[in-house]
Amino acid sequence: MLKNGIVWKDTQGNPLHAHGGYMIFHEGYYYWYGEDRRDNFYVSCYRSQNLTDWEFRNHILTTNSKMEGYRVRTTLMLTTEDGKKVNLERPKVLYNKKTNKFVMWVHFENGKDYHDAAVAIATCDTPDGDFTYHGHFNPYGYMSRDCTLYQEEDGTAYFISASRDNADLHVYRLSDDYMNVDCLVHSLWQGEYREAPAVIKGKYHYYMISSFCTGWAPNQGKYAWADSIEGRWSSLKEIGDETTYDSQAAFLLNVNGKLLYVGDRWGGNGDKYFESGYVVYPLKETEDGLEMIYQDTAEFELFNRCMVKKNLAVHLFLHIRENSQKCIISKF
Repeated sequence: MLKNGIVWKDTQGNPLHAHGGYMIFHEGYYYWYGEDRRDNFYVSCYRSQNLTDWEFRNHILTTNSKMEGYRVRTTLMLTTEDGKKVNLERPKVLYNKKTNKFVMWVHFENGKDYHDAAVAIATCDTPDGDFTYHGHFNPYGYMSRDCTLYQEEDGTAYFISASRDNADLHVYRLSDDYMNVDCLVHSLWQGEYREAPAVIKGKYHYYMISSFCTGWAPNQGKYAWADSIEGRWSSLKEIGDETTYDSQAAFLLNVNGKLLYVGDRWGGNGDKYFESGYVVYPLKETEDGLEMIYQDTAEFELFNRCMVKKNLAVHLFLHIRENSQKCIISKF
């Protein structure tokens, strides 16, 4: 059982570095991507089958990652002119079935100031391999800071990011290969200064949770709903308490129909960053809205049992299919 608000450890007993991250489910595993601000690392990857035991897989993006240009307007830069690290924050990864690529979108700043407000892209053939860095750019020339991704079941994907010095949230539909923005769909809640967006589809609506801009200090989270990503979004409504239970959203997760809020409890800047913890709060969906339920522990037991049954069924199917193939082969 994981305790909310503290530094979590991986299966080797080391601190789990995945803040501001994102999670996908692929071939029986949950892959958790997040910031790793140590040494020459940028993004690390962990995986788990039960959402509790996290195995470190790889530092998938570092200062030494392979760089390969993709677009004319993309700038290739993983270190400053004097060899120091740039800033890569809130990495999000999706799997593109058409290209068989894992595509990362991540907020980029130049390491000296916070004026670039750009997004960078990286790709890989596997979920936990060494990603190739394709550089950063500004979507349609707009600023782009805190960000997230969302993928529909049909493969349509969206990039959501804070723009205009965080005053607005922009929603872009991505190109089929997830390597570019296709069109600007929305400029939401103009002048509301929202950051840390996170999106999920529930039983009744799509939901987006975000926070106000107060630096490392937590604040009152708010959410909105819509019947589709490109549809009309509601006005903002409060969720959680005045500090969102001392957290800021990283991403939202749907596990067997149960909605979960996964957030960061920031320790602060500098060395205090490494004191940051994680929280997981259930989200209760009703026809009238969304409620965040506070709890001291991240209890995944219910979800684990469902996943264990699902994995057993998959293994049984594969075993039966394998034996059937053997019988067919021996018959001939």
